[in-house]
Formats: sequence, C-alpha cells, structure tokens
Amino acid sequence: MTYGSKALRRAVLRANKMIPEAGLAQLTWGNVSGIDREAGLYLIKPSGVAYDDLTEDHLVPVDLATGKVLAGDLRPSVDSESHRAFYLAWPSIGGVTHTHSTNAVAFAQAGLDIPLLGTTHADTFNGPIPVTRGLTADECATDYELNTGRVIVETIGDDAAAEAMPAALVANHGPFTWGSDPIKSVQHGIICEAVAEMALKTLALNPAAVIPQHLQERHFKRKHGPGAYYGNPKP
Repeated sequence: MTYGSKALRRAVLRANKMIPEAGLAQLTWGNVSGIDREAGLYLIKPSGVAYDDLTEDHLVPVDLATGKVLAGDLRPSVDSESHRAFYLAWPSIGGVTHTHSTNAVAFAQAGLDIPLLGTTHADTFNGPIPVTRGLTADECATDYELNTGRVIVETIGDDAAAEAMPAALVANHGPFTWGSDPIKSVQHGIICEAVAEMALKTLALNPAAVIPQHLQERHFKRKHGPGAYYGNPKP
C-alpha cells in the first residue's frame, strides 16, 4: 500500500532536495515533512539517508495520532515527533522543515531572537524570529523530540500566531519553519537563514540598528492578510 498522494510524495521529496541545494544543511542534517490531514498521516524524510540517494519510496508514512510508522522498514527522521507536535497544534500548516543553517543556528546557540531590522525580514515574519527557552533535564530525558516541538508551540502560540510567525529557533539547537505545504516550509527556512545573516552583518555595522514600526507593518501587511496586494492570482 502506498501512503500519501502522488502530489504529496512529489512535494515532500522535492522539498527535501531543496535543503542541500539552498545550503541549509550539511550531510543529512535536515528534514522536511508534509501532511495528508484527511488520511491522518504525514510523510517525512527517513533518518540518515543522503539527499542525493533520496527517492519517493524512501519517504516514511507516520500516523498523526500515534506517531507510529505505517509502512516500510526505514526509521523516520529523529525529529519526526517535533513535526507531529506542530501538526497537532496548528491545523493550518501543511509542511514542516528543520535545518541546521549556519547563521540561524548562531542565533539559537547564542540564545537570541533574530531581530527584525529591515523590510526583507518584515515581508515574511511579523516580528523577531523567537528563540525558545531551554529544555529542562526532564524534557531532554523523556520524549525529547516531542518536547522540542512542544517548546516551540509554547513559544509561538496558536494557529493564527503560527501563520504570522512561521519560524522559531530551538535554544542551542537550530531553526524549524513551517508553511501551507512542504515547499513553502522550506522557503521559509531559506528566508530565515537569509535574514539571520543580514541581521548579523547589520549589527556588526550598527549595533543600534532598528526599523520603524510603521515600515515593518506596511511590508508585512502588503503580503499577508485581507488587504494584501503583493503578487498576482494563480491562473
């Protein structure tokens, strides 16, 4: 039995291939999943499989309710339970990405939000990209990956908040991003890394740099919400 539609399998495979193409992770340090909510499952990259070797047949189907693998002999990404936590908390999302991109990880390891300093950031993220609190010893000892997802949900908030801020940094770990589909979730990972690099360079030049609130709001609202006017309708 094949789990997930052909379109979903194609999208999850393509999204995973985008990670090394965009320079978001070394070796196998990253993963993307995509969900079929009607079927109650998601597809995710298998643990430790090289991106060059990855095919649709390698994708691991996971039951959304239980986290159990539904078919095949491959283990899902070790971050599967983090992905599941997001899907359970936020009904609007259709894809999740985790990477170890250098500049975003630098902020995570420093325990700092990625500050909103310019319009490139404001076009996608409605505020600084937040870093979570550190996980406790108990949270690391039991259900570590699930608790990693939960601490992000705790940091971001409800479904509406997750749409306005489709990224977060796990303290001492790295970025997770999400979106309406797997490809969009990777695109948010690409933007997260880009604005992290811009922020580091901006702060090196001017540690007191800020963006006016009205400019931030204009850039976010022209691409998001009922009054958005960026782009054109799909044919």
